[in-house]
Amino acid sequence: MFSLARINTIDDDGVTFQSHIDGSRHRLTPERSMDIQAVIGSDVRMAFDECPPGQSDRGAARRAVERSLAWLARSRARHEALGAEGSGAEDRDPGLLFPIFQGASYEGLRREALSRTLELGPWPGIGIGGLSVGESKDVTRAILEACEPHLPVELPRYLMGVGYPDDILEAVARGVDMFDCVAPTRNGRNGTVFTRDGQVSTRAARFKTDRRPLDEECDCECCLGYSRAYLRHLMVCGETLGLRLLSIHNVRFLVRLTSRARAAILRGDFDSWAGDWLTRYRAGSVSQESEATC
Repeated sequence: MFSLARINTIDDDGVTFQSHIDGSRHRLTPERSMDIQAVIGSDVRMAFDECPPGQSDRGAARRAVERSLAWLARSRARHEALGAEGSGAEDRDPGLLFPIFQGASYEGLRREALSRTLELGPWPGIGIGGLSVGESKDVTRAILEACEPHLPVELPRYLMGVGYPDDILEAVARGVDMFDCVAPTRNGRNGTVFTRDGQVSTRAARFKTDRRPLDEECDCECCLGYSRAYLRHLMVCGETLGLRLLSIHNVRFLVRLTSRARAAILRGDFDSWAGDWLTRYRAGSVSQESEATC
């Protein structure tokens, strides 16, 4: 609903989308959302919610909170009904239903939404929605810090729509456990990859004869089997294989990054490890930006 805001209409019952392809209309409600997630066999199923833009005024943020809470009750009712229906004829796992709390960039509203969401529990985990949707990164981090003391320690915390390496580590430092985002595949399709030294455009002329792997420490299919020169060739020529390989690398890069973050937490040195990692990553990103403007 957030990313396709220009082609949908939201009301208290649900949302209607108008197809950008043929103009046809499609209706999505909390109940329909639960049905779809059940059909595809989601392990974690997210309650239907309204995600307002980061710059929303308090009135719009309040409406999104109230609507999301109302939809949460409907989502749970349908989720439980589907579990009851499937428990007899099929031995299908009903999945875990996570609520999502909103509140935009208003700390008081965030805490209220979180409290009211938890009162409707118990829940197996909780989704933090409506961040990294237009507000500054400083605001995102401030909201996470404000919410963290009020989040039950036993519940997995899922920050929705965040997937850049530095944002992930900053969120982990503020108590977040889980992430999802289109960033690794979207960037890969556009020829940009994540590396320890920042984001890199594989279309850069300096890769034209570079026979080294994209990331010499990475164990993904892209890095083990293809050179930087060949990857650049694929992207310059518009070959679909290039988009796929770069997307594979970016996803694997984030999986390895979060694995290392988990190991650092267990060692007890996450802050120092993350600080060193972010210093290198951000220095490389600044260097790449300078190169792109030359």
